[in-house]
Amino acid sequence: MFDEHKLWKERLGTTSKELGKYFRYIFNGHIVLVLLFLIGTAAFYYQEWVKTLSPDFPVALIMAVLLAIVLTYSPIYTFFMEADRIFLLPLEDKLNFYFRKSIILSLILQIYILVVGLAVFMPMYAAVNNGNFKVFFPFLILLSLAKLVNMLIRWRVQYFVEKNVHNTDSFVRFCVNGVFLYFLFSNANILFFIPVVVIYIAIYRVYFKQSKKKGLKWEFLIDQEEKRMMSFYRLANLFTDVPKLKNSVKRRKYLDWISEKLPYHHNSVYTHIYVQTFIRGGDYFGLYLRLTVIGAAVLYWITFGYGQILFLVLFLFMTGFQLLPLWNHHQNKIWIRLYPVQESMKRKSFQKLLSIILIVQAVVLSIPIIFKGEVMTAGLAIAAGIVFSYMFVYVYSSKKLKN
Repeated sequence: MFDEHKLWKERLGTTSKELGKYFRYIFNGHIVLVLLFLIGTAAFYYQEWVKTLSPDFPVALIMAVLLAIVLTYSPIYTFFMEADRIFLLPLEDKLNFYFRKSIILSLILQIYILVVGLAVFMPMYAAVNNGNFKVFFPFLILLSLAKLVNMLIRWRVQYFVEKNVHNTDSFVRFCVNGVFLYFLFSNANILFFIPVVVIYIAIYRVYFKQSKKKGLKWEFLIDQEEKRMMSFYRLANLFTDVPKLKNSVKRRKYLDWISEKLPYHHNSVYTHIYVQTFIRGGDYFGLYLRLTVIGAAVLYWITFGYGQILFLVLFLFMTGFQLLPLWNHHQNKIWIRLYPVQESMKRKSFQKLLSIILIVQAVVLSIPIIFKGEVMTAGLAIAAGIVFSYMFVYVYSSKKLKN
């Protein structure tokens, strides 16, 4: 006898256990300490910046746009698996309790994100509105209700397979959410909210009527769950080996010139493999690019004297630490072990590539310091980056590289 209550408990328990297993490694990692330091420093500079805001600062517009993104992105965690398209598909009509629990759990988790987002923006809002923090909880309640409406609409949209329907829904909800939040943060008259509420109801009714005779798109829901788990596994893989991680490959044609410059020699076999993997495999290059851009922005906006060198080194550490899994990217591929090349070349190729990546990043991160006219600090930052890159690659990481 099928029991949807038991199925929900099993799926929730299994997923929680899987996530908890890797969270232990994540929160025990060195990078968490670095992130805490960066968050604390960012909070300090944010508070200092907030003190400079004038009463005419467009805080309502900024909060409306950014929090509208949070409201619009409303994933619903179903914990479906590949086999469900065969075994649960015939039982779709008996999963109402399961779906309600999924929506409730997803709402609770995303309200937490709203709490964090609103807490970040409230000092800015209070600075422009005479230090008024009392509206935090009323704002949170209204945002939570708006998030619930967004999730209910999103659930009905998942009955459609057409991609343009999903894109149109996201765009329309983003616009409506933005208007709603702008009225809210601008302390607009309550009458302005009536048309917005009517539009929310109209959107839900339209999708509800059109999807009433449709069945759930199980392939889409399963694919979404797999993507979310793979994103988490990629994060966990920075701290420990994750056997379930499926690596994707993305062609970046504009970077072909890098691999074309590599010499074709038997000693360069592993160099070619690691360069191509860094550029195309997984999210290594994207991660490197994001950290470099964020680091450059941080170093441009903060005024911390020689402390900027410390920030540069911290970003190098985060980058190097998160690129270490590149070493084991091909560990399960037997054919690589058949190469008639000495195993020591593998380590040399990886360490050479990693050191070049970090040194290039150190140079790029020093450019914002030069733009601020601090040439001496930039020179010292590059020198510190080179020294750190060598120590990280050939001292720190050498203990972690296992064949």
